[in-house]
Amino acid sequence: MKKLILATAAIAFTTSIGFADVIRMGTEGLYPPYNFINDNGEIDGFEREVGDELCKRAGFTCEWVTNDWDTIIPNLVSGNYDTIIAGMSITAERDEVIDFTTNYTQPDPSAYLALSADVDLAGGVIAAQSNTIQSGYIASSGATLVEFPTPEETISAVRNGEADAVLADRTYLAPIEAENSDLMFVGGNVMLGGGVGMGIRESDGELKEKFSAAIKSMKADGSLNALIKKWEIGETF
Repeated sequence: MKKLILATAAIAFTTSIGFADVIRMGTEGLYPPYNFINDNGEIDGFEREVGDELCKRAGFTCEWVTNDWDTIIPNLVSGNYDTIIAGMSITAERDEVIDFTTNYTQPDPSAYLALSADVDLAGGVIAAQSNTIQSGYIASSGATLVEFPTPEETISAVRNGEADAVLADRTYLAPIEAENSDLMFVGGNVMLGGGVGMGIRESDGELKEKFSAAIKSMKADGSLNALIKKWEIGETF
């Protein structure tokens, strides 16, 4: 799933949150169906529903905040919020800076979206959101990588000719492909990452365990699979 080749070295944040009643949940708000801002200006989506239920099961009250993707890990580390719940794939590189709960989605295949079926994926210009697992994959693939701060800008880059194709999570791209007859999937799926988990500061091991236990309980009673099906996220557990 999304994302991140860390370009910024984060300083470890060592102050415990003390497990106050209110837990600040950091998300991007730009990546439907995982997270987005609805017509009422509220954070919505699969992760909003999952996060609210996880907080309930862990005995917390959620307070939702948005943050740009490029700084979402540094701002967790520096204490601007207590978790990341933003379609973030679990990767070894990220795990060097923050901890992750157990995954609440299966790995989602990445896919290429283009205006033509005959684009050169191996040697062409491929767009990706910056600091994502997709951008890292493209950078090592031999293709020319062009990065953009938001997922919407990657689609625009394909449309305006800045890029031959975009590589992103198939779950994100599927509704865009379905609603736009000029855009099409090309090439095969690319499997990246280890599923999506909540990002937690390394100093907050107890918080990590509380949320991991809540995720496991949602897996056990089927409620997590129900939300995965509702939001068409991918494979169930």
